[in-house]
Amino acid sequence: MDEIRGDEIRGKTEGTATVPLSVLDLVTVGQGRTATQALRTSVDIAQLAECRGFHRYWVAEHHSMPGVASSSPAVILAHLAAHTERIRLGSGGVMLPNHAPLVIAEQFGTLEAMAPGRIDLGLGRAPGTDGATAAALRRTDRLGEGAEDFPQQLAELTRFLDDDFPDGHPYARIHAVPGPVQATAQGGIQSPARPPIWLLGSSGFSARLAGVLGLPFAFAHHFSAQNTVPALDLYRESFRPSAVLDAPYALIGVSALAADDEREARRQVLSGALSMVRLRTGRPGLVPTPEEAEAYAFSPMEREFVDSWLVNIVHGTADEVRTGLDDLAKRTGADELMITANAHGGEARLRSYELIADAYGLPAD
Repeated sequence: MDEIRGDEIRGKTEGTATVPLSVLDLVTVGQGRTATQALRTSVDIAQLAECRGFHRYWVAEHHSMPGVASSSPAVILAHLAAHTERIRLGSGGVMLPNHAPLVIAEQFGTLEAMAPGRIDLGLGRAPGTDGATAAALRRTDRLGEGAEDFPQQLAELTRFLDDDFPDGHPYARIHAVPGPVQATAQGGIQSPARPPIWLLGSSGFSARLAGVLGLPFAFAHHFSAQNTVPALDLYRESFRPSAVLDAPYALIGVSALAADDEREARRQVLSGALSMVRLRTGRPGLVPTPEEAEAYAFSPMEREFVDSWLVNIVHGTADEVRTGLDDLAKRTGADELMITANAHGGEARLRSYELIADAYGLPAD
């Protein structure tokens, strides 16, 4: 595996943040809005994040969810690369079991060629959707196959990215193009170019695998908060130095939303909570408006879910959010925080990132 420059993983956020701050974008579509508007908002947020000194900007693969327009991370990343200049862009993540490893190697090799030195390849082993949709994506009814085969798929993908299948391997003469090192017609060698691999997870499986392989690890604290500390402990205990990292590097995804006052922040996160209630009960749809969420008659069971969900969302004024993020970074020992804001409108999400940047004293330009 090619050695990866340290600054491709370790953040360099300016300002007074205790750890680098990054952005996770689900490209949420609110009630009364369109996917076109949501994707335009993603460009606006990516440009804001770049100007304000956030370290990286990731998009996540989801399928068959009307309120989430991020089914094709590689396509979205190409669009964002054309509208930004410096910020790192990546997948948080691509669900490896849904795709042939060669396809992913070609897509992200192309992205690396478009935006050299700015692309991250984050990989997950979940389908990012329900079982029926996963079957449609994979053209198979053997839904457990992908997760069980994840280490083998990862090894194959890495071989394609590094273009180093051994002689005699069935794929030895197959090359992912654009690729890392390709001989030119004149016999020269192009510079190595391949995106760093991250493993994503919400339990211990990927944490252990990332540690054993010496890869950076991203944990989904925003929807699996009870497993965060155990998974990060397992990652650090399992870590073996590699050509990629000489020490563990753990990022956690965090739901956080700042507003100009506490009440507005509460209104916005309640909208996202109602969206999750509907998703968890098999009724996925567009993200409801704050007015709809406030008027909704939650059942006792739904109210219990909402209360437990909101506990793990850092929300309030900018100073309150900064305090909550700093406390979380200290409690988990995370090396980087990746903030996701699940709200109805793009305006609220943009305002949240702007307020958080202000609270940390990130550069204004």
